[in-house]
Amino acid sequence: MQRMNQTGPSTYFYEVVPSRFGVLAVIWRWRNNVPSVARILLPREDQRMEDVIRQYGFDVRRKSVPETEKLCSQIKTFLEGKAVVFSLARLDMDSCYEFQKRVLLAEAGIPRGRVSSYGALALRLGSPRAARAVGTALARNPFPIVIPCHRAVRSDGSLGGFGGGLKMKQALLEMEGVRFDSKGRVEKEFFF
Repeated sequence: MQRMNQTGPSTYFYEVVPSRFGVLAVIWRWRNNVPSVARILLPREDQRMEDVIRQYGFDVRRKSVPETEKLCSQIKTFLEGKAVVFSLARLDMDSCYEFQKRVLLAEAGIPRGRVSSYGALALRLGSPRAARAVGTALARNPFPIVIPCHRAVRSDGSLGGFGGGLKMKQALLEMEGVRFDSKGRVEKEFFF
């Protein structure tokens, strides 16, 4: 069954996902008559999600359809610490530049309970000197959680950065079974 896009090509919608970390938002639009996820926004301690959405420049309305409800439910389940396998099929990756797409797909391949360094990802992509570019691509990941950028760390095991904050990043990794040493660095056995 095809759906007709009756709201125009540039109309975006959002759904919220409450979690112990705060409220996340899934921004989506109709694309080729199916819902396509444009962005997932992580909670910010000092801002309401509606304000965060506006900062990104989205003029959105709250709306649900079964496909996005399913994704929101999966995100909620994941944030409760349970294993979830996300499909990337509904992610609108057209806003990503080519290198970023390659980085995001490589990042999506890191299994639950494991991490990779930015440098190792660069090496895996055939660009051994591009660790910083990998970090930049992940910092601009429009689909955190679904594409688990929290699984990328510095080569020494320190966390690096994360849009939801380092506290959330460490909590996500710990929920996946990753352990940290006394200096707050990922233990080497958890590197992919």
